[in-house]
Amino acid sequence: MQKLLIVGCGDVARRTLPRLLGHYRLFALLRDPAQFAFWRANGACPILADLDRAASLKRIGGLADIVLHFAPPPDRGSADTRTRNLLAALSQGKSLPQRLIYISTSGVYGDCAGAHIDETRPLRPATARARRRVDAERQLRRFGRNNSVRVSILRAPGIYAADRLPIERLQKGVPTLCAEDDVFTNHIHADDLAMLTCAALRYGRANRCYNASDDSALKMGEYFDLVADRFGLPQAPRITRSEAQQRMSPVQLSFMSESRRLDNRRSKKELRAKLRYPQVADGLTGMGAAD
Repeated sequence: MQKLLIVGCGDVARRTLPRLLGHYRLFALLRDPAQFAFWRANGACPILADLDRAASLKRIGGLADIVLHFAPPPDRGSADTRTRNLLAALSQGKSLPQRLIYISTSGVYGDCAGAHIDETRPLRPATARARRRVDAERQLRRFGRNNSVRVSILRAPGIYAADRLPIERLQKGVPTLCAEDDVFTNHIHADDLAMLTCAALRYGRANRCYNASDDSALKMGEYFDLVADRFGLPQAPRITRSEAQQRMSPVQLSFMSESRRLDNRRSKKELRAKLRYPQVADGLTGMGAAD
């Protein structure tokens, strides 16, 4: 049975876990010992380590045949030092992984002015967090090329689930842009992202990127309205972009400064992916009680 190492054991990793049980011998890289009980109870062997501390990663060299890399970059700088530390540790073993799947972000494309884009779109990250993701992708693809490791990258947009919705924002009445100034956003249900991870594990091509998005093409305000209606909350007030620049923080504005519509046909064709929730409205069904 192949050994599979999970790095970045958050929500999507937990959703992926049931699809892996019985097929692989599982290991989970954890920096919090309090999480050991959950992963042990669910069939994985915990390994105490921290991607920010290279010395703590010595045990994983040569350990795994497959690596699922869910961990985000650090929250500062222009480089993903966590991915650098991970790849350095993996390189220290007698054998390298045969397969590595990484979840990146669609933010690597930057602003596309609402255009429909596929994976051949040049990367133009506009934020520091997106530049760190581009750095991670480049490190991983170079590692794959140089070592004959099959690396596949999933570029995920906004991930949502019952516990990952803008409920608090709507309750506070935080405004969003009026229709003429609004931006196109892209989404994926957390369960479908877990499914796509396993599909990439089986069918992903070497040094290949995939848009891990659903079929919806919503403007940001339309997404907020869907959530508000499903949960019986007031829809977000609309303001112009000039008003937003006066009232919102730079972080809030950054999410309203990029507009794109992701083409997911490569994921569907090559990964043979069948989305459970092809539209955001499908994913929201049953989550709340619409009036």
